[in-house]
Amino acid sequence: MTKDKGILIKNIYYMLSYAFRVLMQTNYESVAAEDFENVQDLFAAILNKGVAQQLKRGLHREYISHNNTLSVLRGKIDIHGTISNRIRRNQKLACDYDELTENNIYNQILKTTMFYLIRDPDVDTERKAGLKKHLVFFDNVDLLMPSEILWSILYYQRNNKNYEMLLNICYLVLDGMLQTTDKGKYHMAAFSEKHMAALYERFILEYFKQEHSYLTEVKAAQIKWDMAEDENKNAAIRLLPVMQTDTFLRKNDTVLIIDAKYYGKTLQTQFEKHTLRSNHLYQIYTYVKNQDKDNTGKVSGLLLYAKTEEDIAPDCYFNMSGNQIGAKTLDLNTDFKIIRTQLDNVAENYFGKKEHLSPPFLLR
Repeated sequence: MTKDKGILIKNIYYMLSYAFRVLMQTNYESVAAEDFENVQDLFAAILNKGVAQQLKRGLHREYISHNNTLSVLRGKIDIHGTISNRIRRNQKLACDYDELTENNIYNQILKTTMFYLIRDPDVDTERKAGLKKHLVFFDNVDLLMPSEILWSILYYQRNNKNYEMLLNICYLVLDGMLQTTDKGKYHMAAFSEKHMAALYERFILEYFKQEHSYLTEVKAAQIKWDMAEDENKNAAIRLLPVMQTDTFLRKNDTVLIIDAKYYGKTLQTQFEKHTLRSNHLYQIYTYVKNQDKDNTGKVSGLLLYAKTEEDIAPDCYFNMSGNQIGAKTLDLNTDFKIIRTQLDNVAENYFGKKEHLSPPFLLR
């Protein structure tokens, strides 16, 4: 299996599978069985399967508002536009109307992503051929400029829920594209550290949700500041930053807060001395102490780093004011069974062995 920046490409697929459960479906089995030379080829394979599945269901259609000048009335009359036409001696009607169409932003993003993957030299020829076949069904859909896509306006409901995973893959492809300055053309950048960090965080959370369902709580929780009761009424409290955890695990009254960290360098160096990053340690300590406001000692914190090529990989625990604070690394450049074991060991160290044994989620 090949790797990208120290991560097996197959493991990126597994991480995506936990982040988006739809990839566990049987129609993606052939993707899971393949080896990939690079991440773009992996994304192309997922889209090939996913778009084919969506075409069987039918492309998402929605009503788009139009304002056009027409010979016959459609929808309702735009009074100001019609009067303006009459002044110019144009006898046609200005009409406002809605049209049910597949030419919407969801299909436009799919088409744009396939368009650029087909032109990417790192994508396998067979997968390019598959994407070209799919593009035939997008003739009435517009292409977009990757840099102008408004990702924040996308929302998902029952009739377009199938698009969520596909458009997240599209985001990973298109948001990493760079525009050249000479001819204004786009080319694919490497899978960025920003995207990998976001995927790593979501993977850690979803892994514990799916593989450790015996836990009382598994979520990305916000922690409240441990303030005196009268201070909570103070308007100044709004100035305090939000304490948003990556992964919050609870079993009865025992809590583990995990901060997932994906960085090119895990440790900081000063005067040739390697230490944990100060801001990371302060952050997890603050989370733990504010969660454990009664000083029970039953709240712990863990900095879980993705392993880098550094010679030193942190694997340490400290008792800080009665609470356990630790730092570990997760090796993403190894067989996924080993990754699974590493994560299971984290849960076992804090909560004991699984109470209900079941096959791993990827094998169910």
